Amino acid sequence: MNQIAASPDSAASQPNPNEWNGAGAVQGTAAQTQFISFAIGDDQYGVDIMAVREIKGWADITHLPKQPEYVRGVLNLRGAIVPIVDLRCRFGQGLTETTPLHIVIIVQIGGRQVGLIGDRVLDIVSVDATGIQKVPRTGHGETTDFLSGLVTHDGVMIALIDLPNLLSVQDAGAASH
Repeated sequence: MNQIAASPDSAASQPNPNEWNGAGAVQGTAAQTQFISFAIGDDQYGVDIMAVREIKGWADITHLPKQPEYVRGVLNLRGAIVPIVDLRCRFGQGLTETTPLHIVIIVQIGGRQVGLIGDRVLDIVSVDATGIQKVPRTGHGETTDFLSGLVTHDGVMIALIDLPNLLSVQDAGAASH
């Protein structure tokens, strides 16, 4: 495999196999991200579509003693025990008065499944990742710790939920009880 040394001009035009992988073809397009948008009251929230395992109608849950107020109980989902988190309560807006019209979004956070109570599912939204804005930090508002960003879609602001942070903060609170 003896090669003749290339001149500096011809070396620049040769493709470098270490830089390939098709990266040049996608550099011009912004990465798209998708999430499920849902409502809690008049507010809209979103969760990463890749974390969503299923969306269920409201069903009776089993309450457990000595849980934080926002952990409404557990649901038996085909043999898996899934904790149900009331996001309205977690965000400091009081308990959700659940009805058969409410939904539970089952998400995967790390190796665990968690159910999130919402009022209704709205849409599957696809946006450029560059369009996601940072959440402004105002004081020591605990509710903003659960948000990973904000995006405007069809003239409506949607707050994106930071699922790993939601669970880690929940675990820290539960461990102190």
